[in-house]
Amino acid sequence: MAQVVRRSVKPPLDYGPELVDQVRFVIAIAWFPLILTSFALSFGPAGIQASGFLGLFGALDRLGAAYNLIVVREFAPLVTAIVIAGVAGTAITADLGARVTREETSALDVLGVDPIKALVVPRLLALVFVSILFNIFALWAGLLGAVVVVAQNDAALGPFFASFFANATALELGASFVKVAVYGIVIATVCCYQGMNASGGPEGVGRAVNRAVVIAFLCIGAIDYVFTQLLLATNPILSQTR
Repeated sequence: MAQVVRRSVKPPLDYGPELVDQVRFVIAIAWFPLILTSFALSFGPAGIQASGFLGLFGALDRLGAAYNLIVVREFAPLVTAIVIAGVAGTAITADLGARVTREETSALDVLGVDPIKALVVPRLLALVFVSILFNIFALWAGLLGAVVVVAQNDAALGPFFASFFANATALELGASFVKVAVYGIVIATVCCYQGMNASGGPEGVGRAVNRAVVIAFLCIGAIDYVFTQLLLATNPILSQTR
């Protein structure tokens, strides 16, 4: 990771075209799974069950407060990380692993081109940028799922949004983007490392992809727990219902 940071700022900064290509590639393969998953989780396990429970007490207007916790704090960053790791991360690991087994990285070394700067840096920056962008998509898709749940229960949207914005804070939104950026950095580091260290031909590339997915998902779970606990411990106001 330290090598990537140093080489990303060391002139010449000639990885721009590759960075743009990687951003376009990740967006193209991951935007639909992200939106579909965000909407499905927001509408299904979150929305239907929460609305059914709150409806028993005639407090469906409190659904907005629940969605602040469900979408902004948890689901949007988590879904973004899972989709990025499962769709884009695996593709990056396979791509880099194939280049290594075909000795393309060795050829770059012979030509005087730094493989880390040429291949790893643009992919890491692309995953971080797309993770932040996809968090916005996940937030909108999650809120769309909430709107469908409210409409399904023949309730007014006004009380829902009043409760949502009464409980939402800029701190929580900012923390959501920080968390998803950390996810992007960790996922890119794991997947690039596994790809650049693949060996054993096509079989080795497949094993590298499997390792990358498992390690990335374990890291996602650990980061989610630690980050959330630190956020709540340092900002007790987030635990208060408003």
